[in-house]
Amino acid sequence: MADHGTVEYATAKGNDLAAHEAGYEDFGHLAFVGTMHVISVVIGLCIVGVTDHCGIAVTLTMFATFVAMHGLASGAKVPSAVMVVISLLGLALTTT
Repeated sequence: MADHGTVEYATAKGNDLAAHEAGYEDFGHLAFVGTMHVISVVIGLCIVGVTDHCGIAVTLTMFATFVAMHGLASGAKVPSAVMVVISLLGLALTTT
């Protein structure tokens, strides 16, 4: 049977918990910003499909792309969520 000694997790060689946690945070941030960007682009496609306002849809999509790039570079999540709200407002205003 295996020897059931004390666990030496903190002293193990090659163990870098801070790097693992930072990688997890980076992945979570990328997933959030990417999801918000995809939602904004899909809303832009809905604007084109429902109302034929191509100029507004392209402008929102380009702005969403710039906001996503800013969010990825700076680490901010709020601008991406605000962009989804702006896209929804654009959809609401163009369908009325």
